[in-house]
Amino acid sequence: MPMAAEEVRDEVKLTNLDQPLFDGADATKRDLVDYLDGVRERLLPHLSDRPLSVMRVLRGQKPFMQKNVPKYTPEWVRTTSMWAEASKRRISYALCDDRRTLLWFANQRAVEYHPTLGHSVDIYRPTHLVLDLDPPEGGDFRLVVEAARLIKQALADSGLTGAVKTSGSKGVHIFVPVDDHSPVDDVAAATRAVAARAERIDPVLATTAFIREDREGKVFLDSTRAGGATVVAAYSPRLRPGTTVSFPLSWNDLDRVTPADFTMRTVLDSLGDPDPWTDELPLPQRLPADLVAEGRTIPVARVQAMHEGKRRAKARAAEEAES
Repeated sequence: MPMAAEEVRDEVKLTNLDQPLFDGADATKRDLVDYLDGVRERLLPHLSDRPLSVMRVLRGQKPFMQKNVPKYTPEWVRTTSMWAEASKRRISYALCDDRRTLLWFANQRAVEYHPTLGHSVDIYRPTHLVLDLDPPEGGDFRLVVEAARLIKQALADSGLTGAVKTSGSKGVHIFVPVDDHSPVDDVAAATRAVAARAERIDPVLATTAFIREDREGKVFLDSTRAGGATVVAAYSPRLRPGTTVSFPLSWNDLDRVTPADFTMRTVLDSLGDPDPWTDELPLPQRLPADLVAEGRTIPVARVQAMHEGKRRAKARAAEEAES
């Protein structure tokens, strides 16, 4: 018997379940609903009480990032109102704390889940230091693995440990839980310092250069995930061919996998106990004073890149005027 295109779970009406999710997804909306429902006990703890942004993909439209909840959001979806400096307005973010809310998001065709690094009471009090490693254009994932080990060494040299997961795209994320003694500026500074220390270990392999044209075929150690930033959650699907998943790993498994190994289909079929993300994440740690101090001497990458971009644009304009 063919499955119905509609059903109800936890009082949430799920519709159009037989529709393709997106081009190249190799999945339907039902697959998304079934996957999120199947991993909810692992995913929800990483979303709970954190303002949530989602990537949605509606039929016939380009994917878009949703921060402000729509007007038709059910009243039982918890929200928190925050001022957005970029748009100069207050935004109501959803707090995805339970199965019902997660199913509602799935029915909204929300594929990716990006919680803030801080809880709703203060998103500028991050619970984790995060580094995002991206391969160079056309670069093999093995380069990212080698760069991740540079980060691991830099952390160890600083008395810290972290856990690693695939980003669900081409790279990896390294999470370092930090205690509540670290204000956001200290966490941001420490993140920059860890990336700089890793770069110094092997500057041929890795770079902290924010401007793409300056990376020279190296793995980018992105240290800008701080402040009110978001990072895709462990177990979140991604809008990528095959609907890959951001999946937690042990450090020993990095050499044996690629991001494409983890999709909504393969992950759901292989889930077991225990939860690798819970097992691999260390307890919250206090950031060393020398690491924070070093990071404070390193310019913020985005700001530095903005000024450098303006300088280069003026230089090019001057050259064109002379020629």
